[in-house]
Amino acid sequence: MRATVLLALSLAYPLVVYWALGRFEPRWLALLLFALALLRAVATRQAVWLVAAAGAGLLALLATLFNDALPLKLYPALVNVVMLGVFATSLVFPPSAIERIARLSEPDLPAHGVAYTRRVTQVWCGFFVVNGTLAFATALWASDRVWALYNGLLAYALIGLLFAGEWLVRQRVKAAHRHG
Repeated sequence: MRATVLLALSLAYPLVVYWALGRFEPRWLALLLFALALLRAVATRQAVWLVAAAGAGLLALLATLFNDALPLKLYPALVNVVMLGVFATSLVFPPSAIERIARLSEPDLPAHGVAYTRRVTQVWCGFFVVNGTLAFATALWASDRVWALYNGLLAYALIGLLFAGEWLVRQRVKAAHRHG
């Protein structure tokens, strides 16, 4: 239940910030950012989210000191950088992030499955680079509305498309290895 609420708050962050920007000073919204990141770090107790919480804390501090919305809008880019770091590190120090996930349901993953999950991890790294770049660009150069639209809707749609596309490819790869 707590994880679901935290996920919903995380997903809604860009839309909440967009809604609140005209109503509250950025320094007050910084509390939301820091609280969200801290809750995620405490709830998951994973080092990666502690790093993200520290980054969010720095962004929140900057938003508070300068009473500026830009640091608040940089949070989605920060999340992409953190996820890129996790996925890229797993390529250097296997098993890959996707292999770890795959082994939860298929502990005896065959060699071709390991190779496939490594490639999928590389694809996700590419996604985090592109998505993070767009999140960064919309924070710097787009209107608040475009920023919220991309980071609060379009980025999630792209994630969904990547999940769906990968699932379709995975079904074909599995079928090819069953028959081949």
